Amino acid sequence: MTNDNLATDWKKWFHDNGTRLLLFARSKTNNEQDAQDVLQEAILRLWKSYSNKTEGFSPPQLPLAFTAIRNTAIDHARKSIRRQAREQHSDQVFRESEQLLNWFESSSIIKKERAEEITKALKKLPEKFRDVISLKIWGELTFLEISKTLNIPANTAASRYRYALDALRKTLKPNTL
Repeated sequence: MTNDNLATDWKKWFHDNGTRLLLFARSKTNNEQDAQDVLQEAILRLWKSYSNKTEGFSPPQLPLAFTAIRNTAIDHARKSIRRQAREQHSDQVFRESEQLLNWFESSSIIKKERAEEITKALKKLPEKFRDVISLKIWGELTFLEISKTLNIPANTAASRYRYALDALRKTLKPNTL
């Protein structure tokens, strides 16, 4: 079979079945754009899975196409849910960091003095301790995550954190930490 015949078979198959496939995709998604994306992705999956390099691609049977659309719609929904969760988490982290900045930028004289005192104490620490403190407290990372970020062992990250806190306790007044 020549490539021209395959392309014609494919076009005819899609012309005959495209509308019903899109309608099915619409029933599995929330909107028209998602339905079109799901249909396109499903057809690409079918093409990649069932194309034969020497013989080319013959159009699939309809039940297989509907199954591909259903599975693609499920994957699409999962991706959307994960993306929304990531976005909500990043929004929450952003709001929390804004609250932290608001604390440092508070109009209260006492809080401003306190923030300056803590900032000065942090600047006196060696960089390797500052990095661990920043990642642990403001980055909310675990020691394992810190170790991967800084390319150091997790125990080293934990000990640097302890040393940094001890140094801050010595520098700052006892009631400040």
